[in-house]
Amino acid sequence: MWNGKRLAVILPTYNEHLSIAACIQGFEALGIVDEVLVVNNNAHPDTSGQVALTTAREVLESTQGYGAAIRRGFAETKSFDLVCVCEPDGTFDPSDLLKLLPYTHDVDVVFGSRTTQALILSGANMGWFLKWGNWAVAKLVEVLYNTVFLSDVGCTYRVIHRESLDRIEPKFAIDGSSFGLEMMLHVAREKMTFVQVPVKYQERVGESSVTGSRYKAIVLGLQMIVLCVRMRVRRPSVRS
Repeated sequence: MWNGKRLAVILPTYNEHLSIAACIQGFEALGIVDEVLVVNNNAHPDTSGQVALTTAREVLESTQGYGAAIRRGFAETKSFDLVCVCEPDGTFDPSDLLKLLPYTHDVDVVFGSRTTQALILSGANMGWFLKWGNWAVAKLVEVLYNTVFLSDVGCTYRVIHRESLDRIEPKFAIDGSSFGLEMMLHVAREKMTFVQVPVKYQERVGESSVTGSRYKAIVLGLQMIVLCVRMRVRRPSVRS
């Protein structure tokens, strides 16, 4: 529990069986997380055995895709006041949650950023192409949506208040890798308050199904640009 608020951490998993137990244990060690929820998204067969070594709860989501896994996680954590999303591949440090949480006093959503050079650790997959590609799309979001400063649209480490999530959750439509950006754009369209906070970015354990391939990263980047423009020209729904 964080300052009287119940806190859940969602970890989607597909190919993170070598690192997921350590990630869960990192969040457990903080002593403030009420539940770690693992969303098994057709994951490696060894995944469930690793999760069983911890106190985490595991649910199965058969619809393939990062967005499908996170949306399932949101549906499973409705009783919590704060919801954190992270990835269990070793790239993020669970203790960085302690950097994000204090900002929840002042804003609706706290997004992480992986682009601060001093926090990009040796072996991390953040070369110039990914770093500046993320930065460029972030600037596009700033301009199109008139947001606060952004430096990274691809960072999946974030914390959101449940009441804020309830406002945008019905609008989610993406099951794939662009979901993280879709969530950010809905936050911007709803004029929610948010801030981006630098977090450590570390070497991944195992190979990524997206950023491990230059071609896939380029395709995802183009999809993100199209999504930014499409959601900007779409007329927002009117809340009663």
